[in-house]
Amino acid sequence: MNAEAQRKLIFTTEEANLRLPLVQAIVKDIVALYQNLHDRQERITEIKQLPGASARDEESAYSEELLQAEVDIENDMEQLKGYVTELIELGVELEDPALGVVNFPSLRGGQEIYLCWKSGEEEVAFWHNLEENFSDRQELFEESLNNDIENNDEPLI
Repeated sequence: MNAEAQRKLIFTTEEANLRLPLVQAIVKDIVALYQNLHDRQERITEIKQLPGASARDEESAYSEELLQAEVDIENDMEQLKGYVTELIELGVELEDPALGVVNFPSLRGGQEIYLCWKSGEEEVAFWHNLEENFSDRQELFEESLNNDIENNDEPLI
């Protein structure tokens, strides 16, 4: 990635919504894989608590299942990292993989903020300050965000 591509993208609401179809597809995969990983990790914990599961020899009834589950989880964690990298390359930050919450960097009143979107929503319609999170988000007023960007810095996209 060159220096120009590493610069943080600044989105208007319109630009964020234009990227939303691709972001939605990636986030859908993230949420499904994250839930699946969580479920399998819980299953491993349950198996390890069963009588005889602590035996780490080849005679253990659970050794093969545990080994395969751990390999599968490791592979899927790499896939999850790949999805997150795709979002980063689009200029978007993943806030919560379980809920499918992402943030688009933007400007409001000359201050950096995040436009906030959650999986299942039809459009980007909320924002929050950088130090806040999803639970602090507020409805946005599109015209003020677009004017802030037009009057300050040009978006990089």
